[in-house]
Amino acid sequence: MARYDFATHRLFVPGVYAAEAALPLTREAMNYLINVLRMSEGARVLVFDGIHGEWQGVLRQPTRKTAVIVLEHQTRPQTAKGRIGYAFAPLKAARLDYMVQKAVEMGACRLTPVITQRTQVSRLKADRLEANAIEACEQCGVISLPAVCEEVKLASFITALAPETLLVFADEDAEIASPVHALQQARAEAEIEVLVGPEGGFTPEERALIARHPNVCRLSLGPRILRADTAAVTALALVQATLGDLA
Repeated sequence: MARYDFATHRLFVPGVYAAEAALPLTREAMNYLINVLRMSEGARVLVFDGIHGEWQGVLRQPTRKTAVIVLEHQTRPQTAKGRIGYAFAPLKAARLDYMVQKAVEMGACRLTPVITQRTQVSRLKADRLEANAIEACEQCGVISLPAVCEEVKLASFITALAPETLLVFADEDAEIASPVHALQQARAEAEIEVLVGPEGGFTPEERALIARHPNVCRLSLGPRILRADTAAVTALALVQATLGDLA
């Protein structure tokens, strides 16, 4: 039997979770279930809020303009947040959406936009980042919502890191060598932050700034130049397979 139910639609619904509790749906959620998915009265759906685990519920429509999910029972307890954060130089809209979704799928517990000298985009819309993170959770069975942090300049990001936090730095100038070996040699007893820069890469001054953190792992992603969104998936997969929950 599969650990997750992928056949039943899953929806993020905040509220007070308990057996027989009725969770009101927003207009957008109601439209999605009833008009897009064509669900009718009595249809079952999985819901989560990032706090109370995953629950099975039943769609009820008291009036033509309102709908609720009546909770039946918990299907999965709340999972603990991971320890791998993802910090990134923001990209343009479509590729940023993709990158955020894939980072959540790969288990990032925290998303931090970092402004570098060569960053293409600033002034991000936090609600769009959160919406993409929630959508990835809904589609992939993730029930622990990642924290979406405010954008921060690189220097402030580095300064705020705890000394014991392992900073995994995807460095295009690093010597081409086994990234798995580099990660295996790293000190990773505490939190881990994976940092991927902009399309133009980090400047020499920024590399020097990153290198001053007391616990850094410079990571080569191979002989090819990767786009930033591809580098995100590659770096997170390597870290999860070596130091995370894929190990």
